[in-house]
Amino acid sequence: MSALIVVLVIVVVLILLAVLLVGMYNRLVTSRNAVDNAWAQIDVQLRRRHELIPNLVETVKGYAAHERQTLDAVTAARSAAVSATGPAAQAAAENRLTGALRSLFAVAEAYPQLQAGRNFADLQAELSDTENRIAYARQYYNDAVLGYNNAVQTVPTALVAGVTGFRVREYFTAPDEERGPVAVRFS
Repeated sequence: MSALIVVLVIVVVLILLAVLLVGMYNRLVTSRNAVDNAWAQIDVQLRRRHELIPNLVETVKGYAAHERQTLDAVTAARSAAVSATGPAAQAAAENRLTGALRSLFAVAEAYPQLQAGRNFADLQAELSDTENRIAYARQYYNDAVLGYNNAVQTVPTALVAGVTGFRVREYFTAPDEERGPVAVRFS
């Protein structure tokens, strides 16, 4: 009789352990899928941004034909951003594209008739809206990565993660120049 009780206790413990391990594995899969989904949302917004840029460049070309270097820089940065893969490469390429767009808008400021144009204003507003969406998608992605990385790195889930091949993911980070203090000048 006592041997039967010992066997039943062992079976119950093994079943509970199996349920616990399956639960941890499912949590890891759910977190990994949330990270992949968040990355896909960033990708959607970046594609939207990349589709707007050629229209913006063409609009500026008509007014600022002699600003060829700036327009070429925007086009090259867009191409690099479109072909980048992975969070680190994508972040670096998008940061270069952001810098090129700043130059483009600086050129546009020199042409009041361009800024007054409906097409340019609409494109600028669309791009601004897209930039806000990208910022939100980056934040959402980084939150998903945080949850996933916490699951992968904390005990006891880390044991399951290590055995089943789950690895830490990288964050989508801002460039150093966006991290510094904002300079406000009244002149």
